[in-house]
Amino acid sequence: MQHNSGSAPAAPVDQGAAGEPVIDFRTQPDRYRHWRLEIDGEVAHLVLDVDEQAPILGGYELKLNSYDLGVDIELHDAVQRLRFEHPEVRVVVIRSGKERAFCAGANIRMLAKASHRHKVHFCKFTNETRLAIEDASQHSGQKYLCAVNGPCAGGGYELALACDRILLVDDRSSAVSLPEVPLLGVLPGTGGLTRVVDKRGVRRDLADVFCTLEEGLRGRKAVAWRLVDEAVPPSRFEARVAEVARELAATSDRPHDARGIPLTPLEREEEPDGLRYPNLDVRFERTARRVHLRIHGPADGDFSLERLEQEGAAFWPLALARELDDAILHLRFNEPELGLVVIESAGDPAAVLACDRFLEAERHHWAVREIRHYLKRVFKRFDVTSRSFITLITPGSCFAGTLAELVLLADRSLMLEGTFEGDNRPPATLTLSPLNFGAYPTANGLARLETRFLYDPEALARVRAACGQPLEAEEAAELGLVTLTFDDIDWEDEVRIMLEERAAFSPDALTGLEANLRFPGPETLESKIFARLSAWQNWIFQRPNATGPEGALRRYGTGLRPSFDHQRV
Repeated sequence: MQHNSGSAPAAPVDQGAAGEPVIDFRTQPDRYRHWRLEIDGEVAHLVLDVDEQAPILGGYELKLNSYDLGVDIELHDAVQRLRFEHPEVRVVVIRSGKERAFCAGANIRMLAKASHRHKVHFCKFTNETRLAIEDASQHSGQKYLCAVNGPCAGGGYELALACDRILLVDDRSSAVSLPEVPLLGVLPGTGGLTRVVDKRGVRRDLADVFCTLEEGLRGRKAVAWRLVDEAVPPSRFEARVAEVARELAATSDRPHDARGIPLTPLEREEEPDGLRYPNLDVRFERTARRVHLRIHGPADGDFSLERLEQEGAAFWPLALARELDDAILHLRFNEPELGLVVIESAGDPAAVLACDRFLEAERHHWAVREIRHYLKRVFKRFDVTSRSFITLITPGSCFAGTLAELVLLADRSLMLEGTFEGDNRPPATLTLSPLNFGAYPTANGLARLETRFLYDPEALARVRAACGQPLEAEEAAELGLVTLTFDDIDWEDEVRIMLEERAAFSPDALTGLEANLRFPGPETLESKIFARLSAWQNWIFQRPNATGPEGALRRYGTGLRPSFDHQRV
C-alpha cells in the first residue's frame, strides 16, 4: 500500500502576531510534498524525496534533499501515523528517493534567512521528532533502519543516528558527515554530537576528527569508527536492507492482525483571540502577554477497548493528546509574545480517574500503549517549551491522574481553599493515580513526582500513600503537591498580581530560570540534547561568527571566506 503525495503542503497560510508566516502543523499523507510512505506488510518504507520548490518560508530551494521545518512537519506526522495507523508495521526503513543522494541536512539558505526565533524552534522541534523515532523503537516495538545511498550530511546523518541500524552503500562516494563546524561555524543542532558519543559509542578523539572533516567518512572506516553499522557494496545493498529489516522485525511485539486507528483531521476552530478544539479551549490575552489553556475532562467514565475501537481518534485521551500537541506547537511558532501560559480544567475528576484505570489495566494493548506514550511525549513538549506555566486549581477542576501531570509540570501551581462565595460546587481537589508514578517520565527518565521529591524520599512515600485520595487545598499543600493556596477573599488579587508580575519579568531571564529548574536529577541522552546542545545552538545562532554579515552562514556558497572574531567567550 502506498500513500501518494498530493499538491498541498503543510505550509504557512497567513501572517502571525510577529509578522512571520503562520505555521500549521496539521497535515496528512495525501498532502505530503517531501515524503512517501509505502507499506509492505510488516515493513514500511519512509522515502525522503524533497520537492525543491516547496520551502515552508519561501525564497530558497531545497536541493539535495535538504530540509526545512516543512519537511520535518511531514516526518513528525508520518512517525505518528506509523505508530497509530499501522500496528502491523514492525520496521520502518528510512531511505532517499533520489539517486546517489541521501540528505544534505538542514537547508543552509533557510538557516541564513530565518529569524533567530524560527531557527531555535526549528531545531527544538526536529530534536523532538528524532526522539519520537527512538521512543517508537524503545517502547512500541517499531524499529527503524536507515539505508544511506549517497552523501548523508549534517541533519541527514542526525536522522540516521536516530535509527536502530545504519547501512551505508560502499560505493566510494557515499559518506556520513557532520560538517557544520568547518562549513557553517555552528554545530549539529538536532542531537548529532550527543548521539555520536553517547549512542554510537564513538571515541571522543575520533569524534573530534570526524566532526571537523567536511567530507566525512566512507565505507570501512565509517564502520570501524562506529559511525555506521555496515558498509555494503551496491550490488548487495537492497538485499542486505531487506535482510536486516527482517532481523529487526523478528525482535518486535507489534501485532500482525490488529486494526489501526486512523488519525483523522484534527478539529480546530480558529478565532481572533484563540483556538477551540473539542476538548481544549485556548484563549489569547495579547495585551497581558498570556494565554489560557482550559482542558475539558471526559464526558463520562465509560472507557473500554470497544469504545476505543469505535471512537478511534476521538477517544478522549488520544484526542486530548493531539489537541495539546497542536496547541503547544502553535504557541511556540506563532505566538512568540504570549510568554505566560495559564492552565485550567473543567470536568469530573472521577471520569479522569476512570480513564486512568483503563489506561493502566490495558497497558499491554498496543493502542493503549501508544496513547500513554503519546501523552508522555506531549507533556515532555511542555517541559522544553520556553514559556512560564501556571496551573490554577479551582472548584469544577478535574486535575486528577493523567491531568495532574499538568499541575506537576507547571512552574507554579495555585489551589483555592474552599469555594468561591455563591458557588455551590464542592471544593477543588487534586487526586493522584498510579500513572503519576512512572507512566509519564520527564527527559531525565524519572516521573515528575520522583523529580519533585528527588532529595526527599520520605515526602515521596507520603505522597504515594495518598494515591487515589481526593486532596483538598490544605492536604495538597502539606504533601508538597501545590505551590500556594489562597481563600476566596485573596484569590483574585493574589492570582492577578502573580500573573502581572510574571509577565513583567525579562523573558530571557525567565527562559534561563525555567530551563535550569525543570530538570534536576540524572542526565540522559535526551536531557543532554535539550539542556546542552539546544542551549549552545541557541547561543551560537546569535553570534556574528555564524549569522553576522561576514559570518559563515551568510557567506556560505559566495566564494568569500567568513570573518571570525577569534576571541573565545
